[in-house]
Amino acid sequence: MIGVSYAGDITSAEAWQRLEADPGAALVDVRTDAEWNFVGLPDLGSLGRAPVLVSWQAYPSMAVNGNFADDIAARGIAKDAQVLLLCRSGQRSAAAAAALTAAGYSACYNIADGFEGPPDGEGHRGRVAGWKAAGLPWIQG
Repeated sequence: MIGVSYAGDITSAEAWQRLEADPGAALVDVRTDAEWNFVGLPDLGSLGRAPVLVSWQAYPSMAVNGNFADDIAARGIAKDAQVLLLCRSGQRSAAAAAALTAAGYSACYNIADGFEGPPDGEGHRGRVAGWKAAGLPWIQG
């Protein structure tokens, strides 16, 4: 979605702060079923809610979900709510934030460091940056 912007990039820690401060904010995890099941999920239980799970791309083909904005609307997320989008490393969630903004959502934020962040010097994710590395609550699928 070249040329389409969104409200901005934030860190995982900033996303958590927004979720704590705004009960209407939604965390949308745009990863695939495989990632949710095998890598883990953000745990929002202490905030009395759960992440919204809507894949931006379908595994294993990785075709973009052409119904993404409709799927978000079907989950009851208001177009004026803060929508915090999360993927593995911030790439898919940036595209999803742009797509939702183009669909009329006014406050879409990309969690730029993602759930696992970039790989470390040994090629492992989840240690350098991201939801896991920030020590935010998560559960194994």
